[in-house]
Amino acid sequence: MYEHYYGFSEKPFSLTPDPKFLYRSQSHASAFELLQYAIRRREGFVVVTGDIGTGKTTLCRALLEQIDRTTFTALVLNPFLSEEDLLKRILLDFAVVSRDELNGGRLAAATKQDLIETLYDFLLGLVPQNASAVLIIDEAQNLPHAVLEQIRILSNLETDKEKLLQIILVGQLNLQSLLRSAELRQLDQRVSIRYELSPLDADAVGAYVAHRLAIAGGSSVTFSGRALALVHRLSGGIPRLINLICDRALVAGYSLRTSRITPEIVRRAAEGLELAPKPKAWFAMPARWTMSPLAAAAGVILLASAFAVGATTVVYQWLEGLNR
Repeated sequence: MYEHYYGFSEKPFSLTPDPKFLYRSQSHASAFELLQYAIRRREGFVVVTGDIGTGKTTLCRALLEQIDRTTFTALVLNPFLSEEDLLKRILLDFAVVSRDELNGGRLAAATKQDLIETLYDFLLGLVPQNASAVLIIDEAQNLPHAVLEQIRILSNLETDKEKLLQIILVGQLNLQSLLRSAELRQLDQRVSIRYELSPLDADAVGAYVAHRLAIAGGSSVTFSGRALALVHRLSGGIPRLINLICDRALVAGYSLRTSRITPEIVRRAAEGLELAPKPKAWFAMPARWTMSPLAAAAGVILLASAFAVGATTVVYQWLEGLNR
């Protein structure tokens, strides 16, 4: 709706994990470099975690775009799979088998052991070609324990010198506590690299918004500095929430026929998303005021007495006395 008005070639704040829109904040750039390092060094298990909406899936897709042709990749986005279905998905992504072979061919009735042996033969065949294989599993916090145990077994596929399969688990923050459970201790001990994505700070939010506007080709719209500060405050620096707020703000800006997004426009957009800033408390004690425990206790008594009789002036007199 607003794309033509602002001159965009596409929506700048779409929620789809398009890798070309990845903004490499300090946190995201570090994660990206660590993942590339792990793949080159065949580090075995890597775990990347982050809060909901911090850009984990986008990071995975951007990583896949940068991997060279000698690295075979499998990306599992649906963690609600059985052990057999997971193995079949991996073989399919590695192009070891076709979908027809899985559905009606030689592997249609294959056992789990058959599937593992087929995968192992493929991985061994990569060694003389100096090729490697990487498995990335997104939303890994939803994997059943049995499937996680199967993944641990896959990590045992190796030669005397190196791992044959690099495994990257990507998930929400509770993935770390899940891996540290007693049942998954053996898997947790195999993790060589752990990284947690952080939300964007205030400066990074401004750079993130400018980055996405530039990628989408729009040059006729700007967010004021105060508007960006409000976006940061409302979103907490979470990219998905930033996208939601900024998309609605552009819709509102289009309806007002303005090319400058102001704090008021952002606030209106946030209200539609039920992300309006919380109202400030009616009273906040200045930071320079300090109280001893005795004064605090006396204050509680005075406050209770004052509110009981409606004598709010007593409260202010007490506070003024503390500030002298």
